[in-house]
Amino acid sequence: MSLQPAPVSFEHHPDGLGTGVAAPRLTWTLPAGTRTQLGYELELGRAGRRHRTGRVDGPDQVLVPWPGPPLTSRERVTVRVRVWTGPGEPSPWSEPRTVEAGLLEPSDWTAVPVGASWPEDPATDRRPARVRRDFTLGRPIAHARLHVTAHGLYEAEINGTRVGDDALSPGWTVYGERLRYVTYDVTGHLVQGPNTVGAWLGDGWYRGRIGFDGGTRNIYGTDQSLIAQLEVTHDDGSTTVVATDADWQAAPGPILTSGLYEGEVFDARLDDPRWSTPGRPAETGWSPVTVGVRDPRTLVAPHGPPVRCTQGAGPVSVTRREDGRFLLDFGQNLVGRLRITVDGPAGTAVTLRHAEVLDHGELATRPLREAHATDTYILSGDGPRTWQPRFTLHGFRYAEITGWPGDTLPADAVTALVHHTDMRRTGWFECSDPLINRLHENVVWSMRGNFVDIPTDCPARDERLGWTGDLQVFAPTAAFLYDCAGMLDSWLTDVGIEQLPDGTIPWYVPVIPGGPVWTPVQPGAAWGDVAALTPWVLYRRTGDLELLRRHFRTGRAWVDQVERLAGPGRLWDTGFQLGDWLDPAAPPEDPGDGRTDRYLVATAYFAHSARHLSWSARELGDTAAAHHYGALAEEIAAAFRGRYVLGDGRLTSDSPTAYCLAIAFGLLNTPDLCRLAGDRLAELVVENGARIATGFVGTPLICDALTETGHLDVAYRLLTQTECPSWLYTVTQGATTIWERWDSLRPDGTLNPGGMTSFNHYALGAVADWLHRTVGGITPTAPGYRTLTYRPRPGGGITWADTRHETPYGTAALSWRLEGDTMTARVTVPSGCHGSVELPGRAPLSVGPGEHAFAAGADERDAA
Repeated sequence: MSLQPAPVSFEHHPDGLGTGVAAPRLTWTLPAGTRTQLGYELELGRAGRRHRTGRVDGPDQVLVPWPGPPLTSRERVTVRVRVWTGPGEPSPWSEPRTVEAGLLEPSDWTAVPVGASWPEDPATDRRPARVRRDFTLGRPIAHARLHVTAHGLYEAEINGTRVGDDALSPGWTVYGERLRYVTYDVTGHLVQGPNTVGAWLGDGWYRGRIGFDGGTRNIYGTDQSLIAQLEVTHDDGSTTVVATDADWQAAPGPILTSGLYEGEVFDARLDDPRWSTPGRPAETGWSPVTVGVRDPRTLVAPHGPPVRCTQGAGPVSVTRREDGRFLLDFGQNLVGRLRITVDGPAGTAVTLRHAEVLDHGELATRPLREAHATDTYILSGDGPRTWQPRFTLHGFRYAEITGWPGDTLPADAVTALVHHTDMRRTGWFECSDPLINRLHENVVWSMRGNFVDIPTDCPARDERLGWTGDLQVFAPTAAFLYDCAGMLDSWLTDVGIEQLPDGTIPWYVPVIPGGPVWTPVQPGAAWGDVAALTPWVLYRRTGDLELLRRHFRTGRAWVDQVERLAGPGRLWDTGFQLGDWLDPAAPPEDPGDGRTDRYLVATAYFAHSARHLSWSARELGDTAAAHHYGALAEEIAAAFRGRYVLGDGRLTSDSPTAYCLAIAFGLLNTPDLCRLAGDRLAELVVENGARIATGFVGTPLICDALTETGHLDVAYRLLTQTECPSWLYTVTQGATTIWERWDSLRPDGTLNPGGMTSFNHYALGAVADWLHRTVGGITPTAPGYRTLTYRPRPGGGITWADTRHETPYGTAALSWRLEGDTMTARVTVPSGCHGSVELPGRAPLSVGPGEHAFAAGADERDAA
């Protein structure tokens, strides 16, 4: 077996190109089964010279500090690593990997925003522009980089060829404070001699209509502009810079209208495919650009990967209606857009409409509210063309096509292109129950559809906002399924930017000024707590202490504010709260009117965040803060018991969510209280026929609360229930994503009448974290999975499960089978890690890296 380490990676960046970190930390993994690393040596190749660190003793291999002088702008460094795992010679060197800095200093930028110069009506959909610039390169090209961003959205082209494969760039940030730019290697796009660089522009989040109740336009500005800087290094070391300035030209493009909610209208008769190639005459409608202003100090490199098309899917059925319409079913609720190949007479308008579900055989568009989700392609009549919209995405399983030329629509003429932030998949789960497997797949698809540059609540209707509470409850599941640390680090940075001076965390980030009146920017439990809880989750899953450090101040300001609101009584019992949002007992018109006292929820979360802030401070070496917030958490827990716990151990809100919070958040200070609470929780579940009686707050906690208090069997009854409301009810109704409401589609086949009814909403899928840890049996017990517990807890008739996670150190896996009273298990421990294997009927066993096989009696599989 080769001991060669895998190539190094840099920070949480998908590759090393265009990093904004001057001293990027390094991570490498060792081959499966390798013993724990005893030491390593790094080699840096920079400016034609090699520097080696010499042997550095120790097991560190995740986010290791940069071993040399910081990078300067544009600097390229090649990095290799070799390791020692025993006495004697080191491993072979890893394959080299290159990191290249982006533009690290504001003074590196000469580009300014450029866009259309013709008058526009800012109250209407504005026709997007294209911008371009001709230039000549007089010497051979050694390498070239394009650094580009926009006020709005862009797609760049050079010499008629698309640059990159990202979508909806530069994404959505708090644009006034942070505007991401992307660095592309465009060496292969350029030639010695005449060249042309250009870009399509779109409104996007910058100035498009965003939000519900009619939405808000021009949130960040009214211009639609490109900011681009092409830097070419020639064979003799000289450079040519082509930056956006007054020498660029603009013209209306063939996109007539474009909006994230509305969709896109494209008139191919107005398209000149050669528009970004050299030599297009000025009299074809191009005019000088309008030049704007942008503070280069706000231009930042990405923390994580961009949005991309990650998959294509053809329809599973195509049905022609009598009136000539075609209904397409793609078999999976997804987020993306359609690509069509079509031929027909000039002026023919082919219209594509999208919806997540059908209502009486037609597209159910009512849940979309004011998101029209309609794309139109007007044919040029010059032969077959393949087209897809550029600056919009839709949430859909079904599509309706009208205006298609001909009586048949070939299935291969239409492809659904799945789009989401292109995160690396890291977690998998499968078991013997096909309904639970489908539930897990639904969770995965809902994460994919809602991790679109920011973590959104839903991808189809006129909302798609970064709701903080949704992400807060789902973060443990998300961090198992995908490497989302870079993306969420970026979003949490914006959470800190949008935080008010008093510590308030908005309900959603980025904030839409003048948003809906029922969600004013004021403190809200479970939603604002994302600031204290999610950085801790990411730290535990990645081992990234600097990520915890970066966001500690935001969480601290949040908890400090709630401390002021609660006062010396330590009870947060004032102000507007969403409570246990979407408790199934809540009426459709008031999703917050559930069984559980909203202020019980608020006080419980106050204690939970204070405790996590104490843990975070301890990890960061701030002993004073750790002591303060630890003591505060105990005071809040005591106040909680004094107000909400009755003498017989019951709670004033005799609801499942109330008991879940008290148990899972450690608010009950004696084993007897925990036992009484767990017993009452189990009683409530059984009395309700093992149907769900919790909302956004209680649902992620209930299986753990039952498991921890000796009611694993009841947790499995809840999991495997198929009557409404339940997780598997949605599966039996054909769901392929997680629904927002337990009865988004009612048992009689009708849609929930509420105005807030999404069929792709990941929050209630947070149960997958319990699946991974309890059914699958893999739990991290140290940051970054440096130590793990392998403890499967079978039940519910499940006879086998396979679970795998790509930890920062490599693959952790557990595969177990039940045959009669015997459990067999195969455990994989990543290199550099240690595991504790706890199988039914046998004592825990400590194991090191590699694969291990076990057999154990399963007589205690339903015990606590």
